[in-house]
Amino acid sequence: MVVCLVAMVIMVFGNVVLRWVFNSGITVSEEMSRYCFIWLTYIGAMVAMRENGHLGVDTLVRKLPLGGKKLCVFLSECLMLFCNALFFIGTWKMHELQVTNVSPVVGLSMIWIYGMGYIVGAVMAIINVHKLYRLLSGQMREDEMVMVVEAEGLQEAEEAIKSAQKAEQQRQAQGAHA
Repeated sequence: MVVCLVAMVIMVFGNVVLRWVFNSGITVSEEMSRYCFIWLTYIGAMVAMRENGHLGVDTLVRKLPLGGKKLCVFLSECLMLFCNALFFIGTWKMHELQVTNVSPVVGLSMIWIYGMGYIVGAVMAIINVHKLYRLLSGQMREDEMVMVVEAEGLQEAEEAIKSAQKAEQQRQAQGAHA
């Protein structure tokens, strides 16, 4: 991920400087930075899935009993597995077209760009199967069934809100006694 990001920054920044200073640019850098962005997105999606970092709403799941949580995890993983299979199959169906489709500037077969769908579909499906195995074999703890990672600083913000609410209640209680 870092390599893609650094390559993008260097190519885009270098092109901006070249356009401003020399009124020209490197045509390859626009296309290659776009391809790095595509790969960065795919790689980031796989990492986020491994770390349960995708956006999710856990309000309902947190309130469910253990059986309800298990059902939600099972359905969620099965739906994601289905989507990953569709992603893999879609890449497969587009394979012949992408092999013959060549990028206009670099001259690179587009399968090198969009063929990443094979890797993404397979890796994410493996993650889904692993989580389903852990769920069905009883290895998944209840706290792991709520698959949303809290945002940084959220716990501190919630504690600050609770302490402010307590202080307000104490003020109201003191005002009622006075």
